Amino acid sequence: MPRTDSGPVCLVGARDLEPGQWHGLDTRGDPFMHREFLGILEASGAAGPGMDWQAMHMAWRDGAGDLTGLVPLYLRHASFGDFSHDWRWVPAWRERGLAYYPKLVTGVPYTPSPGPRLLTAPGGPDRATLAASVLELARELAVSAWQCLFLEEADRAVLAEAGLLMRRGVQFHWLNRGYRDFADYLDRFSADKRKKLKRERRAVADAGLRLEVRHGHEIEPELWPHLHRHYQTTYQRHGNHPAFDATVFPQLGQALGPAMVIFLAWDGNTGSPGGSPGGGPGSSPVASAICYRDRTTLYGRHWGSDGAWPGLHFELCYHQGIEYAIAQGLERFEPGAQGEHKVARGFEPVDTWSAFWITDPVMADALARFLARESDAVLDYQAEMIRHLPFKSALS
Repeated sequence: MPRTDSGPVCLVGARDLEPGQWHGLDTRGDPFMHREFLGILEASGAAGPGMDWQAMHMAWRDGAGDLTGLVPLYLRHASFGDFSHDWRWVPAWRERGLAYYPKLVTGVPYTPSPGPRLLTAPGGPDRATLAASVLELARELAVSAWQCLFLEEADRAVLAEAGLLMRRGVQFHWLNRGYRDFADYLDRFSADKRKKLKRERRAVADAGLRLEVRHGHEIEPELWPHLHRHYQTTYQRHGNHPAFDATVFPQLGQALGPAMVIFLAWDGNTGSPGGSPGGGPGSSPVASAICYRDRTTLYGRHWGSDGAWPGLHFELCYHQGIEYAIAQGLERFEPGAQGEHKVARGFEPVDTWSAFWITDPVMADALARFLARESDAVLDYQAEMIRHLPFKSALS
């Protein structure tokens, strides 16, 4: 087991650490770096061995046993749910006579959201020490790689200095440029794009749908099964496996409270959202979008519906989130990975960064060349997407 000057390192699951100690870490308020977020996913099995996530978070403690540093870490024999986009690398390792798995992953299961990854507390080891310890562990375990996914800038600088390869990606984020309200935001659109978006929103109202926003602690117990059904059916429609079971969202709602934000749609033609949930026609939501937030950012994650209503997906997943972000004074709305359709709604292409340490020097050299070519292609793609933004003039 690796050790440092600031105390022994242990490998633990999220819930093996006391909540009060975790709160001393500088997570910048990121809801996905919350002990309970990771702990609930691990305890439910979504981020457990059955789904090929073996939690072995590296934790530093001082002489009093208090937590002074943490690197979330999982040993993996697959890539499902980590958004590393490394499936094409597996055959390259095989051609060299090497096994690509297992690998070590630092990131949030099923959550491609940029955030802090090398967590420190006052008086604890610095980020460079944390990174060096993970590299030592990776060598001891003889894994093919350590992947540190979706980094904040401070962690990126440390890992680049440590010699990790950097991979540029792109997501589409909405940035708050001091908008007073949604109408003020739309006023920045060109006339034709503004009319199209208004027409899209009007279709939802014309369908008789009622919309509301609630936070995790404001969801009645009877509503959670409906939200899980929405989430589950979306994955199943696309032939994917829904990793979260029915226990996950209620636990997250209780643990995170106002940091969980849920946009709901009710069929206003058949009942009122004021009725008893599950107790009759119109008393359960027909669609939902589950998001999270911190002091500066709204994060969109899970969407689903019981049917098809024109414009409803865009309304719950994007327009409602923009309205919420403006009203709450948030700086950014990050609605998840991929999706060129977000550009027409004003979501701008932004860089994401992940870091890779590769054990085999030949594969490391080949990957470095590949990532350089890929980075050029990503920059070209971003430039093309910027040309399709709906704004009538350059943003400032």
